[in-house]
Amino acid sequence: MFLFGEHAVVYGKPGVAMAIKPRVFVTVRKSKTAHHAKSPYIDSCFDEMAAKGSVYVNSQLPSSSGLGSSAAVTVATLSAINDEFGKNYSREEIANMAYAIEKKVQKGRASPTDTTVSTFGGIVFIKGNQRRRLAPYTLPLVVGNTLVSHSTIRMVEKVAELKKKNPQVCDPILDAIGAISICAIRNLTDANSLGTLMNMNHALLEALGVGHPALSRLVLAARGAGAYGAKLTGAGGGGCMVAVCPKHLKSRVAGAIEACDAKAFITTLDTEGVRKEKDV
Repeated sequence: MFLFGEHAVVYGKPGVAMAIKPRVFVTVRKSKTAHHAKSPYIDSCFDEMAAKGSVYVNSQLPSSSGLGSSAAVTVATLSAINDEFGKNYSREEIANMAYAIEKKVQKGRASPTDTTVSTFGGIVFIKGNQRRRLAPYTLPLVVGNTLVSHSTIRMVEKVAELKKKNPQVCDPILDAIGAISICAIRNLTDANSLGTLMNMNHALLEALGVGHPALSRLVLAARGAGAYGAKLTGAGGGGCMVAVCPKHLKSRVAGAIEACDAKAFITTLDTEGVRKEKDV
């Protein structure tokens, strides 16, 4: 899940993302014939690994919500194929393969952020092709899902079109989002400062045209209930928002979000990344 820098990372600006507790479970079994999934990400995983098999996915993450579910599914599927077929790829190679698949499916405009976080866990700082894992901090977070589905590809294309038409306006906005990411990594232990930066980041993303009325409602509700700050997370145009809160107000913020006809859950950092579950 993105904390800071979505859309700007597509243009080489810094971003900060983190793994959160909900997980995606993927089971792969060898078979003689290819079983086509209804997902270009999963089909691409089998193509990339030159493998034929069946796949079962059980996701705790809602799809098309901005929480990086496609990256999580891609990383988990590649890892399951890697294990089932004894391919012996390293985590770094899995992360790179997953990024290449996301880039292909999303027509060239993708960042390695979500795939890196899904593979390694923790908090990750991204700039261009550089990926650096940051020291883990426990951030009290509430995620709100608008239940409005969106298309990452469409949102990325929308920003690209706006940038092409108005580079003199869009380029400084993208620079500012990158600058917020730099400030954020210096303030990870200060939830209050992070909240202020989240509010600024959200306003800049709205200026890029990737906001949505439902997102605005949830962001304002979270702030009104006492969150230090709140912003959309992911591509925007629907999907999810995230709020950083005082620990004692997490339930109140979640309740305020759900009062807006949305779903909310309280979460925090997952430091583990992709892992093999017990054999099933």
